[in-house]
Amino acid sequence: MNFEYLENNKFFAQAPGLMEALCEEELIELGAKDTEKVYRGIYFEADKETIYRINYCARMISRVLAPLFSMHVMDAKELTRAASKIPWEKLFAVNETFSITASVAKSRITNSLYAAQCLKDGIADYFRDKYGKRPDVATVNPDVRFNLHIETDRAVISLDTSGESLHKRGYRLAAGEAPMQESLAAAIIRITDWDGDKVLWDPMCGSGTIVCEALMSYCRIPAQYLRKKFGFTHLPDYDKLIWTKVKSKCDSQLRPLPHGLIKGSDKSQRIIKAAQENLSRLPYGESVEITGQPFQHITEFQNGVLVTNPPYGIRLGELEEVKRLYGELGDFIKQKCNGTTAYIYTGSPQLRKNIGLRTSRRIPLVNGQLEGVLLQIDSYEGSIKRKYREE
Repeated sequence: MNFEYLENNKFFAQAPGLMEALCEEELIELGAKDTEKVYRGIYFEADKETIYRINYCARMISRVLAPLFSMHVMDAKELTRAASKIPWEKLFAVNETFSITASVAKSRITNSLYAAQCLKDGIADYFRDKYGKRPDVATVNPDVRFNLHIETDRAVISLDTSGESLHKRGYRLAAGEAPMQESLAAAIIRITDWDGDKVLWDPMCGSGTIVCEALMSYCRIPAQYLRKKFGFTHLPDYDKLIWTKVKSKCDSQLRPLPHGLIKGSDKSQRIIKAAQENLSRLPYGESVEITGQPFQHITEFQNGVLVTNPPYGIRLGELEEVKRLYGELGDFIKQKCNGTTAYIYTGSPQLRKNIGLRTSRRIPLVNGQLEGVLLQIDSYEGSIKRKYREE
């Protein structure tokens, strides 16, 4: 039996909701071929070098799956029976741990947890029949991860070549309340087209996710620069020499950050310390200027790029207080940010009108399970004379 990805070099990248097009663009930049965008993901073709590079460098996708085996399954017993015939020892050893994530759609097997249990039983049966013992399941930090997707009775079993979700960079050990996902922050930085020609500032930086992703983007730090383990090392055709070459080439492209090109501030001294701790884990993190002060105390911020994620009123404060904060942010942009383009992400789109400024773009984006919107506001010379207030 040969594994499917070895025969056709086809893989599947999971993408956060509403970010499929952005993720497809990035995959192509990293060398993916024959991409096909679908709901919550992208099918693509790639060789070993490209798969390693995508896992190491991609900033917005969640995982890359290598399809191993597909089959029609009419019921749970058939799934377990088929799984018990797959040569699992080509992928991991009996003394290693594994985990399974599963999803089902329009299937006779209607429960994803039950589907995962059936696949687990098939894997256990295979090892028990061959070695007299079975590998253990580990929900936290397993040696290898598998993905099962069943749709209209067709099951696809894949190996997760990423391991941990790729949105986890490894720098954010300290986080504030309701933090923004790293992949969303990276997408926002990409949408701004910021390339270091102007100062980028997050006036409500919290634990620093936006400034960390801006730093990684500008300095060309691979998204998984801090990661020690990838799932692709369990692929049967894994080539350590190619992986070492890919990593070395990507790491050689780092460039330093001019001091003060990226700035962050927040009214909370406690959360500022968390941002500084997170930045300290990244190359050139010391060049990001972090201060503990509310934006209302800033004299001006002109000819720059303002990117921020204000609180939404969920767990972080009463709604009326948050509405007032949005109004103050709008006044600040209008009065003190001439020549600046502002990007404001809110998980509560109805708060947009409280900013009180005309938006030039509104881009829907998802933060975990929360559907929000990125607002672009252009504050240019003469804009005070224009009609700003939303009608």
